[in-house]
Amino acid sequence: MRLLSSLWKISRTPLLTNLSGNASHGIWRSTGAISLGRYGYGTQPEEPRPISRYPIPYKKDLPYDIVELMEEVEKKGGFLPNVFRVMSHRPNEFRAFFTYYEVLMNKESGNVSKADKELIIVATSANNKCPYCVTAHSALHRIYSKKKTLADQVVVNPELADLSPRDRAMLEFALAVAKPENITEEHFSKLEKHGFDREDAWDIAMVTAFFAMANRIAHLTDMRPNEEFYSLGRFPRERSEESK
Repeated sequence: MRLLSSLWKISRTPLLTNLSGNASHGIWRSTGAISLGRYGYGTQPEEPRPISRYPIPYKKDLPYDIVELMEEVEKKGGFLPNVFRVMSHRPNEFRAFFTYYEVLMNKESGNVSKADKELIIVATSANNKCPYCVTAHSALHRIYSKKKTLADQVVVNPELADLSPRDRAMLEFALAVAKPENITEEHFSKLEKHGFDREDAWDIAMVTAFFAMANRIAHLTDMRPNEEFYSLGRFPRERSEESK
């Protein structure tokens, strides 16, 4: 499996945890009655918590191709997104998941850009109330689009977000797929007015559908976002001493 290189063009933030999952993978605290699960989303350190309710395999117990991919992603981006650790619980499903991810997200043709895809994922994941995917892909949208607040606006209320007519048509179609609505010729006609053809509609729908599945996996596993995602794309990258 080739490296998902274009995904991880992100800052060289030091990795906070090790692959074995023995260290703390983000610090959270219980929020009591308002929390729907065991853990909430407080920002003050109180108790370490796992990144998944399923076991995270030790690196030495994983197949070589999975370890190789993880190490390349970590080296490229400066940290390993928790989805890689969580999905490694099922190696065959890990391979299938990231192979399809690669096909969808790194497709070179069509009118749906990488920034577009990340915004679709943000809207889909917000609709599905998935903290991991909202946090991770908001960060990637900020990086690809250079827009620091648009993903946040879409998470809060896509109807009031500062979207262009093109982006609004794209997200309206994606959310129709996510909810799910009956997709009619009117949906396609609205897209066509903004330069999206039938193949683009397929791409929008496939990204939406794949991440609707990913959202459910994240809910099942109680997957936690990496702390690094919260600040990615919000501040200028610090220049290294070598580049100064």
